Amino acid sequence: MTTRTVTTLGILIAVTVVISLFFHFPVPMTHGYINLCDAGIFIAALLFGRRGGAIVGGASGLLLDLLLGYSQYMFFSLIVHGLEGWIAGQLGAGQRKGRQALALSLACIVMVVGYFISDSIMYTMAAGIAGVPTNIVQAVVGAVIAVLIVAQVKQHVKTEFTA
Repeated sequence: MTTRTVTTLGILIAVTVVISLFFHFPVPMTHGYINLCDAGIFIAALLFGRRGGAIVGGASGLLLDLLLGYSQYMFFSLIVHGLEGWIAGQLGAGQRKGRQALALSLACIVMVVGYFISDSIMYTMAAGIAGVPTNIVQAVVGAVIAVLIVAQVKQHVKTEFTA
């Protein structure tokens, strides 16, 4: 991994955390919150592959929980968002839009199931079930934002290097 890649991933972690800090909405029935961190994870995954997705996913999820006062979720977020980013990057990086949509869909399912399990372990199965709809919304919004941003980034990079 080059210094440039490490630096870029660090910036993506910071941007993901800052944006998610400003746009997070507590969901009392689940003891959690909705945020935009999935967008940053998917952007990293689609641009940098499985390693970038896993690094940005795990680090940003853990840091968000720490900074927002949800420390009980830190370990789960490290694993769940890290795996989400790894899957999105493994299956979607450098692929056509149809393959990226499939990769992001599978990654979204992993995140939703991961937090269902987390909530069920920490609280009750009812809390896990209550979190499913909000986690689906968070994942889908993140995927849509990521696809739009990645398309613009790729177009900009293509224009920069061909001009």
